[in-house]
Amino acid sequence: MSYLSAGNEEILSQQTARESSARTYPRHLPFAIREAQGVTVTDMDGNEFYDCLAGAGTLALGHNHPRVREAMERVLEADRPLHTLDISTPAKERFVDSLFESLPSEFARSARVQFCSPAGTDAVEAALKLVKTATGNRSVLGFQGAYHGMTSGALSLMGDTAAKEPVSGTVSEVHHLPYPADYRCPFGIGGEEGHRTASRYVEHLLTDSESGITDPAGMILEPVQGEGGAVPAPAEWLQDIRRITREHDVPLIVDEIQAGLGRTGELYAFEHADIVPDVVTLSKAIGGGLPLAVVVYDESLDAWEPGAHAGTFRGNQLAMAAGEATIDYILENDLDDHVADVGARLRDHLESTAERFDAIGDVRGRGLMLGVEFVDETADWQGAGPAAPDGDLAEAVQAACFDRGLVIELGGRESATARFLPPLIVSDSQVDDIAARFDEAVAAAVDGSATQRAGAAST
Repeated sequence: MSYLSAGNEEILSQQTARESSARTYPRHLPFAIREAQGVTVTDMDGNEFYDCLAGAGTLALGHNHPRVREAMERVLEADRPLHTLDISTPAKERFVDSLFESLPSEFARSARVQFCSPAGTDAVEAALKLVKTATGNRSVLGFQGAYHGMTSGALSLMGDTAAKEPVSGTVSEVHHLPYPADYRCPFGIGGEEGHRTASRYVEHLLTDSESGITDPAGMILEPVQGEGGAVPAPAEWLQDIRRITREHDVPLIVDEIQAGLGRTGELYAFEHADIVPDVVTLSKAIGGGLPLAVVVYDESLDAWEPGAHAGTFRGNQLAMAAGEATIDYILENDLDDHVADVGARLRDHLESTAERFDAIGDVRGRGLMLGVEFVDETADWQGAGPAAPDGDLAEAVQAACFDRGLVIELGGRESATARFLPPLIVSDSQVDDIAARFDEAVAAAVDGSATQRAGAAST
């Protein structure tokens, strides 16, 4: 088959016949991509789409950004090495320079970096090993609703139980704490009192000799839960958690794999709370679209013996060159400020849509890491939050968006949250167009859902 001249249907048929049943996105986004530029992709049938998935937030500068392409071309044209394990190169040192420049100075001045295998989940595994080695402890504190990856240790930290149920032997002594979601507060309170209660819960847990939890090796959290439905942690709660973990000598790991490098309107999401973590896990955007993952941590935790952690592809030189170019462009152009502005613009549009439809329960997030949760107010719901999540409607909205040339992701409880992760370079006019297409899609899906329910009621 000549794949470049094939259409969507032919390539999707090949994919279905040959790839595993674990494949995910093609089940809801039925196309194959031929070309990509900036914030858009073009499928094999010539249809153009706004890409608000962007490699699950990997493509900070969008597709084929000239700065990133030029950086990779320079490496290839100069016959530089492409793979060096952890042997250093000028490209690697320049990448570390840029990475450390992007971090808050209070954290960077005493930081060490460990290059991992290329996925974010590998950085999480390394961070867990790091704090267990440094403290000599074994239990880990995580949070309900969390997502940190799909390898064994990271999977154990996941809030969603569906992915864990078929897998035996996940890591033991992982304890899931309540995350201070406002719309679906685990204590049924919400607001300031809700997150204060969540903080007190953690503090009591660490001081209670009957809590059942041995001294923790560390705590890991997302400042904005991504796959959990774009749920931002209140700044005051993060400050409380930082104080509590410091007072109890519990290393705090902040997972910035999706939120890091400007996506939330600050260079790093933990900066919204003005805290300094002990460990930061990074991937996605730091590789400029190529596979790269690192753990950055305070030097006081650097208790590893030589060879205690490794990974064959930790020496990906093209990714380091692309990552350096991406970080430098973000810093030089103050893209975090741009994200704050266009993110607020997109959120205003989404909130306007929410005002028109009772089926939208919540609009939330930070910067260009936003979510719209769909609900069924007629369902009998006994869980957290005021109404049942409506995953079926969210799926219908996603399909209606696709029909209108807009690619979005779903996440959160029951996959009922439409998620927006466009490239950070998206413009005001593009945001307006994205929001207009989403509004039309919601109207079509809500109308279709109402018609379907009316038909079911009449039978």
